[in-house]
Amino acid sequence: MSKNSKVLNLKDKINGNEMDLSLSNLTEVPVRELASFTKATVLDLSCNNIISIPLEFCNLTHLMKVDLSKNQLTCLPDDLGNLVNLQHLDLYNNKLTILPASFSQLRSLKWLDLKDNPLEADLAKAAGDCLDEKQCKQCATKVLQHMRVIQEEVDRAREKRLSKVKELERKKEAKQREREAREKEQRKREKAEGKEKRRKEYNAQMAALAAQEQQKKKNEEKKKKKNGQAAEKKLVGESTPKPQRSLIGLFFKLLLLLLLGLVGVAAACRLSHLQKEAVCVPISAAVDEGLTWARTQEGVVRELAQNLMSAAKELLETTQASKN
Repeated sequence: MSKNSKVLNLKDKINGNEMDLSLSNLTEVPVRELASFTKATVLDLSCNNIISIPLEFCNLTHLMKVDLSKNQLTCLPDDLGNLVNLQHLDLYNNKLTILPASFSQLRSLKWLDLKDNPLEADLAKAAGDCLDEKQCKQCATKVLQHMRVIQEEVDRAREKRLSKVKELERKKEAKQREREAREKEQRKREKAEGKEKRRKEYNAQMAALAAQEQQKKKNEEKKKKKNGQAAEKKLVGESTPKPQRSLIGLFFKLLLLLLLGLVGVAAACRLSHLQKEAVCVPISAAVDEGLTWARTQEGVVRELAQNLMSAAKELLETTQASKN
């Protein structure tokens, strides 16, 4: 059967504000089609083979009276409480054992029939016999009260679960924070230990460098001291003969110059025309006397020359020994 034929058939089933779908051999509720008839506030689905009601049925909030008697219902949708305008509900002769917790939200409900359902004991006690109009009204009132108690219990249980979940989450977060704090402290400690290790290594390196530098300075000082001592010894050894060498050399130079000068003067006076001059007469006489004295003192001069040569040789050997 097509969608259009269903719509036409539903139009044939409507009379004013009443939609009569009873004895239609239905196995499910045509929710989509019913949603188009918002003026149909009374819905009769009795005497069918409906096993369950879809969740979308709870969106038909315009319904005020619903007859679902003599079907095969085993449960009602959880959001049945959304039918806030529902005043009359007939669930006679089904297979219901419990009602959804949201049933307590049907605050407009004035009439309810739950006869011939295998209800749980507490719910059956609240529903009563429903043998007449008065009992059905009482059934609506007492069942709503009973369902409110159940709803409160459900809410408390849900709150308890939520509280438990939140508590578990708080504990989990606390453990997470504690773990993160430990890890942070561990990282901080490891960082400090690493820094301390690097500092010790650095201090050890600096100490080693300082020791090397100090040893180097000591070696340099020893070397300088040794070189200084050697230089001092050398200086002591060299400083003594140098003045002697210098004085003796100067003495011999002066003596040589004097002799050369005297020889020159004597030669000039004896060999030139100046020999008869008054200046050269005493010089010639002195030369003659010196020659005469030299002949007589030849042995003494020779011995003096030998002594001078020995003294010069000894001085030369002393100087060479100091240098070595």
